[in-house]
Amino acid sequence: MGRPRTNDDTVKDRLIVSATEMFATRPRELITIRGLAAAAGTSTAAVYSLFDGKDALIAEVRGRAVAGLFLNLSAVPSSDDPLTDLYALAVAYRRWGREHSHLYTVLFGGVQRFDPSGEVGAADPVRPLIEAIDRALSASVLTGDATSIALSLWATLHGLVTLELAGALDTATAESTFRPAILATLRGWTTHPA
Repeated sequence: MGRPRTNDDTVKDRLIVSATEMFATRPRELITIRGLAAAAGTSTAAVYSLFDGKDALIAEVRGRAVAGLFLNLSAVPSSDDPLTDLYALAVAYRRWGREHSHLYTVLFGGVQRFDPSGEVGAADPVRPLIEAIDRALSASVLTGDATSIALSLWATLHGLVTLELAGALDTATAESTFRPAILATLRGWTTHPA
C-alpha cells in the first residue's frame, strides 16, 4: 500500500491563490518559498513537488491570468459594427480587471516584465482585439496599422484600469471617464473623425 498523496490539486489551487495574492501585493524578491507554503497552509516540499519551485509557480499564476483574460475577451460576441465590438472588448477587459484585481496586477503589474510581443500560445488575450481591429480595417471604419491601433487602445484602457484598481480614480470618476476616453482613442483612428 503506497503513501497517501498529500500534494493534490486542492493544495495546488491553494498555492496558486496564495501566490497570486502575494505576487500582486509584494515585490517578487521578498517572496520566499517558505512564505508561499505558509500562506497556503502547506509545506515547502509541496511547492517543489507540484511546481519545481517559485519560477514555475509564477509561470502557473501568469498562465491562469492570461487564460482567464483570454476566455473573458473571447466571450464577447461579434456584431456587424466593429467599433461597437471594440468598445465591448474594452468593457470586458475592465470588468475582468476589476473582478480579478490580483491576477490583473500579476499579469500587468510587475511580478514579471510584461512583453506584449511574448509568446502566450493559443490563449493570447490580444487576439480578440486584433481580430476586431482587422474587421474594422477591412470595413474601412479604422485606418492605420493594426498593432499601433491595438497598442494605443491598450495604453488608454490599461491606464484607466490600473488607476482605478490603485484607487487613484474613485468609482464615479472611473465610470464617467471610461466611455469617453475609449471612444476618443478609437475616434483618433477612424477614417472620418467626428
